[in-house]
Amino acid sequence: MAAQDLHWELEESADETGYTTSTVKLHGRIVASTARELEAPVKPLIARGGRILLDLTDVSYMDSMGLGALVALKVSAINKGYCTLELVNLTPKLRQLLSLTNLLQTFTS
Repeated sequence: MAAQDLHWELEESADETGYTTSTVKLHGRIVASTARELEAPVKPLIARGGRILLDLTDVSYMDSMGLGALVALKVSAINKGYCTLELVNLTPKLRQLLSLTNLLQTFTS
């Protein structure tokens, strides 16, 4: 895996009412060269609806293009109406980036 690669794992669970939570665990860097790769696992989940968690535990870096990709996915989820998209397990560096750009509350509950 090159330093720029972004890869992911998908975990799904359902509560007692059948409401699905999909967790996409991201690994690597979300930058200009990988931002489009973020759409691959998330867009189909948005179309299906439910709760989507993007786990950023193992994301080492994000640039403005990566931030833009997250915002685009959030807007898609909002427009879908029956879908929520949240970021979880933010590193201190990513939390600071979202805070500086006034996006922290947009993505976290």
